[in-house]
Amino acid sequence: MAEKKVSRRRAIGLAGAGVAGVVGASAVGASILADKSEKPTDTTFSDAIAFHGATQAGIVTPAQDRLHFVAFDVLTKDRDQLVQMLKDWTAAAARMTAGQDAGPIGATAGILEAPPDDTGEAIGLPPSGLTLTVGFGPTLFRDSSGKDRFGLAARKPAALADLPHFPGDTIDPAISGGDICVQACANDPQVAVHAIRNLARIGMGVVSVRWSQLGFGRTSSTSTSQATPRNLFGFKDGTANLKAEETDLIKEHLWVRPEDGPDWMAGGSYAVTRKIRMMIETWDRSPLGDQENIIGRTKGEGAALGQAKEFDEIDLVAKNGDGDPLIPVDAHVRIAHPDTNNGAHLLRRGYNFVDGSDGLGRLNAGLFFIAYQRDPRTHFVPIQTNLARHDAMNEYTRHVSSGLWACPPGVTGPDDFWGRGLFA
Repeated sequence: MAEKKVSRRRAIGLAGAGVAGVVGASAVGASILADKSEKPTDTTFSDAIAFHGATQAGIVTPAQDRLHFVAFDVLTKDRDQLVQMLKDWTAAAARMTAGQDAGPIGATAGILEAPPDDTGEAIGLPPSGLTLTVGFGPTLFRDSSGKDRFGLAARKPAALADLPHFPGDTIDPAISGGDICVQACANDPQVAVHAIRNLARIGMGVVSVRWSQLGFGRTSSTSTSQATPRNLFGFKDGTANLKAEETDLIKEHLWVRPEDGPDWMAGGSYAVTRKIRMMIETWDRSPLGDQENIIGRTKGEGAALGQAKEFDEIDLVAKNGDGDPLIPVDAHVRIAHPDTNNGAHLLRRGYNFVDGSDGLGRLNAGLFFIAYQRDPRTHFVPIQTNLARHDAMNEYTRHVSSGLWACPPGVTGPDDFWGRGLFA
């Protein structure tokens, strides 16, 4: 019965996608075992994205439209129980990203006397490009009291050093940090929420949700095949983002190399998450010219000031008629540019969020920033330090949440699991 239900769910996805979906689905079937470490996944809106591979999906994967990000605290003191949960999570993730139920029995085929092994809210929905990406936080290796709960302290990467306090930070510890994170991205919010809900269900008693964040409307492109989206300030975001097709830059700035250490992180990447509240109402009262000078780009086309088109090369030395820099010295694009940060590049895949209002008649809204890199100490930390000190946009933003995660390489096959190298 479960197998029939899976087939029906896939059929619905293909029907919704039309002819293009049928072609894309056959392409996905042929590429399930392909190495996705350097190429973006070419899928339609509803297709499945390969779960197994040399690197985790959800990093260079073309950014989907929806996000459900969650940070977990580990409750158990039993290392074997934690490892078993990671194995169970991995098996469920492989099924759900393929458009199947979280468990082998499914939401409706089990006995009436037992809870189903899938919650059921994704019945009838296609895979929707779901990816699940896992990361391990610093406190998994030593908790806040300094205890090495699982014998992992000696395997903690040097690059997983705690992020410093940046100027202007107003970080809330209750929505920061965590032992394990899972990033669920999909083109249907219900598919992403279903995935996180089922992982939390499977992990009950072993882990508990520390905090989570829903996101919509990606705020960057991770592939040259994608149009540049806009953030809640109304500007195109991610024009100069690191793209999957830039293979030389990807190798240099994204994936951990064997010589970087430790061995279990080779082929992985480090993720930084920051919840950035935008002062929407203040921004909306600012003149257009001021907005463009703060960003350093035109609001319509998204071109760097002084240029005509979005992807025209930024000129950081050009002067205006008064002899002043054409792109102001405190413009966001100047401060964030690789030329201003020793050539460092990040692969960003953040999302907009609106979490209701703050009780004072203002939107609690902004950007949930996610950036992947080879080493936060040489990439995010110096870039954010520079931004925190000099960026004109700081007047309109507040950083309220922070997280750092070691995301291991991909799951190579059915016998592998998230974190196997770490726990070996």
